[in-house]
Amino acid sequence: MDKPLTGQVAFVTGASSGLGRRFAHVLADAGAAVALAARRTERLDKEAAAIAGRGGRAMAVALDVADVGAIGPALDRVQAELGPLSILINNAGVGGEGMALDLSPEAFDQTFAVNVRGVYFAAREAARRMIDSGVAGEGRARIVNIASIAAETVLPGLTAYCASKAAVAMMTKGLAREWARSGVAVNAICPGYIETEINSDWFHTEGGQKQIKGFPRRRLMDENALDAALTMLAGPAARFITGTLVTVDDGQSL
Repeated sequence: MDKPLTGQVAFVTGASSGLGRRFAHVLADAGAAVALAARRTERLDKEAAAIAGRGGRAMAVALDVADVGAIGPALDRVQAELGPLSILINNAGVGGEGMALDLSPEAFDQTFAVNVRGVYFAAREAARRMIDSGVAGEGRARIVNIASIAAETVLPGLTAYCASKAAVAMMTKGLAREWARSGVAVNAICPGYIETEINSDWFHTEGGQKQIKGFPRRRLMDENALDAALTMLAGPAARFITGTLVTVDDGQSL
């Protein structure tokens, strides 16, 4: 089996469930040693054990990305155990649901604390370590931010969320430009709707089913829909790719 990420060390935020959990397993199966980070550590231990059971290397890390002061020490712990960091998957995020006239300032701030501030400072701390360790100079440094089709598509009732993902999209381009000569590739995946823990209840309601029928292909994407894009952007294939937003949405935003 081809393992293009053999010898790499990846850090995945929001890895306790949903897309983050999937990303951690995909990276591990591609040969990377993986640190799974999230607030719900009891789930992380189970996933890390599953990766180890398949012959991989993995560790669980307790981290709330909204606590930016904790990000650097978490990365240092990973490097001490697994080796120099070469891949960051900035996946942690919250929904930010609510109409603008109803959304509380606290809910708005939480959306941006996790979806924007957490992504920015995780990228900064990761890039700093990739440069200092020499990984960036070797052309192996990869940062993949998980944005959304919401970065460019209006999703009703999700204005704060859309604004946060638009910020991630522009942040990706800005950081890519800033770190281009340092050797750190920064890209983003903009997924469409995949049924996960965060949206499953909605898509089983009458309104959710109506939304699905409004998609050009009248379906949600499978959980493996992002595997190829993730592996490409995290590995050698991204040697000449930086500042790029890769949309994978089954035509949902058309």
